[in-house]
Amino acid sequence: MKKAFLTQPFGGYYHTVPELDLTLTAVENKAPMGEVLRRVWQPVALCSEIEVSPKAFRMFGEDMVVFRSRQGKVAILARHCSHRGTSLEFGIPSDEGIRCCYHGWHFAVDGRVLDKPGDPPSSKLKDQLCHPAYPAMEYKGLVFGYFGPPEDVPEFPIYDSYELPGDKLVPYSLTYPCNWLQVHENVMDPVHAVFLHTRVTFSHFTDTWGLLPDLQWQDTPTGMIYVTTRRQGDHVWIRSNDIILPNLAQVGYILEGGERLKNFGNLGRVGITRWTTPVDNETCKIIGWRHFNDDQNPDGLHDENECGLEKVDFFGQTGERAYDDRQKEPGDYDAQVSQGDIANHNLEHLTFSDRGVLQLRRHLRRSIDRLNGGKLNGQPSIRLPNGVIPTYCHDTVIKVPGVMEDNEQEILQQIGNRITDIIVAGEYQDKADRVEQIKLHIDRFVEEINSELSC
Repeated sequence: MKKAFLTQPFGGYYHTVPELDLTLTAVENKAPMGEVLRRVWQPVALCSEIEVSPKAFRMFGEDMVVFRSRQGKVAILARHCSHRGTSLEFGIPSDEGIRCCYHGWHFAVDGRVLDKPGDPPSSKLKDQLCHPAYPAMEYKGLVFGYFGPPEDVPEFPIYDSYELPGDKLVPYSLTYPCNWLQVHENVMDPVHAVFLHTRVTFSHFTDTWGLLPDLQWQDTPTGMIYVTTRRQGDHVWIRSNDIILPNLAQVGYILEGGERLKNFGNLGRVGITRWTTPVDNETCKIIGWRHFNDDQNPDGLHDENECGLEKVDFFGQTGERAYDDRQKEPGDYDAQVSQGDIANHNLEHLTFSDRGVLQLRRHLRRSIDRLNGGKLNGQPSIRLPNGVIPTYCHDTVIKVPGVMEDNEQEILQQIGNRITDIIVAGEYQDKADRVEQIKLHIDRFVEEINSELSC
């Protein structure tokens, strides 16, 4: 479909609204993108939400319930009892599973029917019927589920950012009344931070975010990153957010401003690890962890007690503020939800700064194509010797004094390219000392670039 391109002033009468392209947005009823997302482990709840009672939730447009058996095993079942449809959110957890409150049908965590009181002993239905169930597990305060074919359950991936010493992962979850993609792809849109987070009303982060950076995007073995490079006095700040396909994202320290020297982020190179999960076509959840450590929070400006169910410790991430306040000082929630229940990509007019969004969408379309061709492999190609998967999110601040004036943009681009090559493409990427090698190569590059510029 050819995009409508309006050129006439006051020409609103001639504006037409094209149909939605649901290829990447639809997730219900085994839609192609939903099928891709089903084939990786997805977080569904905070562990704290199921400490006492079962929790009703939705994923991929399906009604489900997550609970913990009396033996401590987490489980995910279809919400409505296979007998007469009563919601299992009112069920009673047992040692082996859950018992429906209405007629006492008893389901195991894998969906097997253990007991159906009221039937004669000769009834064979119990042994012939399984209630819909999905594999579930817990990890660092989150409950994860796998919603794809049971014969293809993948290994749960452990990324290097999950196991950093001195780094505390604090779970949080936010509900957005809009499609998953318009929230997820925001992570590959660095220009929104210049305006929404800095210039439009007040600075949500630091003033340095308001400088338009040199922009680049690059594929990685797990997905893609953006690369922004800015000057801050005698420092150059290189930043990369990380997309781990299909719907996991990592964001650096949100209060970074380029004032402190940092080599590949020092201790805390990741500030947020989050999935954008599809509740249904018109609702999604951001669910993941905030990272807390001495390097990420040197000034004590963040509070882990402000992170949890429907709350997180930075501005503009929920719709709880008064509408007038949100209009005067909008945040991410307002910018993304206001695109509509499902953003109409056929109405967009994309530019250079949207290359990351386009690149992400191409990756997702290729994932659908690989799934349809039987070649979708959710396991990353690079692993460290301990089995952990490397990631690429970072803030690096190096000292490169002086403003080069005429060739400043060229120099910033060169610096961004070289730092990214070191982090992404080095021959040490699958080695146990990967991080040490990255830091060593960055130090060498800083010496080289300063020597070159001083000549």
